[in-house]
Amino acid sequence: MAKRFVSIWFPHLVTDWYTLKQPELTNKAFVISAPSHGRIVITSSNAIARNEGIYNGMALADARAIFPSLHGAEEKPGTADKLLLKIAEWCIRFSPFVSIDPPDGIINDASDCTHLWGNKKYYKTTITQRLKKNGYNIQIAIADTIGAAWAVARFGNGTFIIKRGQHTNALLALPPQALRLDADTIDKLEKLGLRHVKDFIHMPRSALRRRFGLQLIEKLNQAFGTEEETIRPVQPVELYEERLPCLEPIATATGIEIALQRLLETLCCRLEREQKGLRKAVFKCFCIDGRIEIIEIGTNHASHNASHIFKLFETKISAIRPELGIELFALIAPKVEDVQPLQQKIWEKTGGLDNIRLAELLDRIAGKAGENCIHRYLPDEHYWPERSIKRASTLNEKLTTEWIVDKPRPLQLLPVPEKIAVTAPIPDYPPMNFRYKGKLHTIAKADGPERIEQEWWLQQGQHRDYYYVEDEEGNRYWLFRSGHYADKSYQWFIHGFFP
Repeated sequence: MAKRFVSIWFPHLVTDWYTLKQPELTNKAFVISAPSHGRIVITSSNAIARNEGIYNGMALADARAIFPSLHGAEEKPGTADKLLLKIAEWCIRFSPFVSIDPPDGIINDASDCTHLWGNKKYYKTTITQRLKKNGYNIQIAIADTIGAAWAVARFGNGTFIIKRGQHTNALLALPPQALRLDADTIDKLEKLGLRHVKDFIHMPRSALRRRFGLQLIEKLNQAFGTEEETIRPVQPVELYEERLPCLEPIATATGIEIALQRLLETLCCRLEREQKGLRKAVFKCFCIDGRIEIIEIGTNHASHNASHIFKLFETKISAIRPELGIELFALIAPKVEDVQPLQQKIWEKTGGLDNIRLAELLDRIAGKAGENCIHRYLPDEHYWPERSIKRASTLNEKLTTEWIVDKPRPLQLLPVPEKIAVTAPIPDYPPMNFRYKGKLHTIAKADGPERIEQEWWLQQGQHRDYYYVEDEEGNRYWLFRSGHYADKSYQWFIHGFFP
């Protein structure tokens, strides 16, 4: 796929930002200044000041001599970088691959993006109008290479959308500054009368290298596309992402649902073709006022079932606040896994924990009740009951030891046994009654004891003698005596409840 890049130039970035904060500066000559080598110099100026002959690098005193009513402010270090980063993050609505281009630009990789806005012209117009509406003066160019887009945005005249394969012709008439060269190289070129790229582009590269250094060769190759140039996005680009721009802002729940369904169909078809499924999905809504509304869901199994995933999102759509409207929707799958078809067993109708219907049911419950409300437990290799289970990390985690099924165990097990007062005959008879939380329970039936020893590798506590008891009301409990009856140091505890 042929690359297309967008260069956005902010000729008055910092002064535009100050003007947004202080509207009274709108129609006044305004500059930003900072100390440099013992004097105060101008680092940024607005369009009105530029028209009065005031330029960056000029001493502030000289500027005030030219234009006495000049307004100024001290530069705050890092302001330009912070502004570029904030604007670049906002520009992600136009391209997932956005990078800052200090000190006054942004680069978008618009490959396979412009058609989402109809065509390149409308894409460029939309970005221009939105940024100008936000108060920034900008110049935008679209070309096949980063270098060509950068050059045309700053030095172009007339045509700012360069057709595919025409970036070479667009560069020829531009000055050497358009190649992003250092000041010394530019000065050498101008002294030799090489004031346009066409004046030296056909010279032997070896001669250019000897006279002007490797930088000129590198910048020429990057601008003309013979050497690849990379940029670093402000946010990592997700491999599985689908986008849907809107011709008109969407502000209704129905419109949001339709957009989500279309994105899910596209993304799930792609995942199915690649035999993959998502474990996590993020739905982003880019609002006109600059906000980004985000909802996300997770699944227990990798899934590309669009209808199931939509049901998980459906309960959260009400949390989206479109306000003035949403101009772009994006669906991202940051966590994707391979989907392996399950081997069906000829004599079994269900798939146990591998049953996809069970996984989808748990997904829907988690979406309504919360992910932390559903847990699966596995047997652990410990003797004492409260240590004999552990929480599974996944729904289909395999057993490392078998469940105890030959002896009864309570459905509800207290995490920490609670002390009780017990009346019991001697030496190992079941208790006759016990008092728990102020209520006396008279035992009608009992079975036991089942001795569970302490774990020799831990050596903590005494052995336990467990009894299964039922009171006169038919409620069943799991009690135990800790320690030998003859030691007079024994204690009774309640540990669980049977259904």
